[in-house]
Amino acid sequence: MRVIFMGTPDYASVILETLIASKDIEVVACYTQPDKPVGRKKILTAPPVKTVALENAIEVIQPSRLRDEEVVSHLQTIACDYIVVAAYGQLLPKAILDHAPCINLHASILPQYRGASPIQQTLLNGDEETGVTAMLMDVGMDTGDILKIERIRVNDDEMVASLFDRLTAVAAELTLDILENFNNLTPQVQDVEAATHCKKITKQEGELTLCCAGEDYNKYRAYTPWPGVFLSSGLKLKKISMEKYCKEGTAGKIVEIADDSIVIECDMGRLRIFTLQPPSKKEMSAVAYLNGKRLRIDDILA
Repeated sequence: MRVIFMGTPDYASVILETLIASKDIEVVACYTQPDKPVGRKKILTAPPVKTVALENAIEVIQPSRLRDEEVVSHLQTIACDYIVVAAYGQLLPKAILDHAPCINLHASILPQYRGASPIQQTLLNGDEETGVTAMLMDVGMDTGDILKIERIRVNDDEMVASLFDRLTAVAAELTLDILENFNNLTPQVQDVEAATHCKKITKQEGELTLCCAGEDYNKYRAYTPWPGVFLSSGLKLKKISMEKYCKEGTAGKIVEIADDSIVIECDMGRLRIFTLQPPSKKEMSAVAYLNGKRLRIDDILA
């Protein structure tokens, strides 16, 4: 079985590694996003998929625009049985969709959370269940017919990194399942009326409102380590938990100082803070921060 693979981040690279390890699959080419500058020094860095492909002597193509005529023409010269797509980052034009069945692995239970950040959205909404959807791609954004869905439970305190790893493992196994049993599957049309969407995350979305402890805690779960969560003052909250307390309070008010943590009120509920990071300084314990600022019970954390 000959497969063209399209993907970019770690999530996709694990799926690629699984395909490469299968004795029945030959990955004949990999399409991924161009190398990008990373970090403060802007070091040009290859996507994880490129690294895996090159380590396995697979041709790598990195077009800025998949829709360019010369890019499409080159792909059409590569004979394949399937095109597998996982977090590639570009929509496929019809000419490529017509070249071979295009199978996408999306980290949500479609039609829920179409778009760029389904794992984070799952945590933001406090969902108890999520999964991976294998679908046949069409010209829309995550709108294709569903081939199969694998579901998993989401733990109450699960962080995005943990959920990412679990869903990646599910996606890798599901990909093999779909390729091996493709001819026995009956694609199901998505329910358009039930569709929801999620957008690309920006740094500004990490700001906590301290209106609802539950919502802010879910932001922490979804946005740690990036973009992180912080107060309007720029104070970053690095390690927090939610207290089992649902009464109304005063946003930011310090109500407890323990040996290893502090507790602040939100308009509704409370958060326990273990470590934090002031602007332009290193991460420190919340208690040490209060001592340095001479903040006490009933003061406002800022």
